[in-house]
Amino acid sequence: MKQIILLFLILFSIFSCQKDNSNENEIAKIEVDYIIERFDIAFGKVTATSLPDLKKAYPFMFSEKYPDSFWIAKVNDTLQQELTQETQDVFLDLKDEKKEIAQLFQHLKYYFPEFKTPRVITVTSEVDYRNKVIVTDTIVLISLDTYLGSDHKFYEGIQNYLRQDFNREQIVVDLAGAYGDKYIYQQQNKTLLDEMIYFGKQLYFKDVVIPFKTDAEKIGYSKSQLEWAKSNETEIWRFFIEEELLFSTDSKLPNRFINPAPFSKFYLEEIDKESPGQIGKYMGWQIVRAYMKRNDVSLKDLLQADPKEIFNHSNFKPNK
Repeated sequence: MKQIILLFLILFSIFSCQKDNSNENEIAKIEVDYIIERFDIAFGKVTATSLPDLKKAYPFMFSEKYPDSFWIAKVNDTLQQELTQETQDVFLDLKDEKKEIAQLFQHLKYYFPEFKTPRVITVTSEVDYRNKVIVTDTIVLISLDTYLGSDHKFYEGIQNYLRQDFNREQIVVDLAGAYGDKYIYQQQNKTLLDEMIYFGKQLYFKDVVIPFKTDAEKIGYSKSQLEWAKSNETEIWRFFIEEELLFSTDSKLPNRFINPAPFSKFYLEEIDKESPGQIGKYMGWQIVRAYMKRNDVSLKDLLQADPKEIFNHSNFKPNK
């Protein structure tokens, strides 16, 4: 009987891999035509004479409550000039990013046929790292000054756990996350499990639409942080169960296990020192992966599914 089960699992794995490869071959054939519009460069060169033309081309970038003199003063501000120059020095071209974003758009078109390729526009934002990318139905804005490299001088004073993702490799990851937020059904999260499953959906969405990125890049961990999470799944899960945290509505739990932080807060000194932040997102990801492995569900249906439904039908067991 054990041999039969093992054979079934091997055949299932082979079939799944063949299906995934077939999907990727089809996705690669999807045409995506777009350019990356360098508004950051155009704005850096604007003059009082050329400003009206730039405003006409990018009306959504200029609030009407500010006069033209405000924008000219901003261009001539020394901080803005430094932002523009540093950004151009790092991003001489965006060839690799353009290719990755095209792959993201191909996957979005495959899984969401209604998706329309948006305008992709690069900007500077005075290092507004809470809004590194903005996604709408028709426009994508990418703040290049938040991707200059984690050790860049502009990021001095920003905590390491935040700026470790201020690298150009994360641009497409952040875009995928922003699109995930658009497609995932957002109910009012009440329990820690609700939060875990929501972000588990977002990370699984990244599995599907940016499969060319590593798991560490998808969640924003270093390789060692991801390895720690994998090696300690059983202990983390036991802690959540024994402390009865999954269905708790304690408002402090997201800060301990979901929100960006230098470490997760188990309140156990040795574990806290070693753990990466957002461990609840990682565990939610594994639950969603288990659910998708055991159930014949489309990506769209997953994104709309109830958290308890996902948990109850995941048969999740942590890695030992």
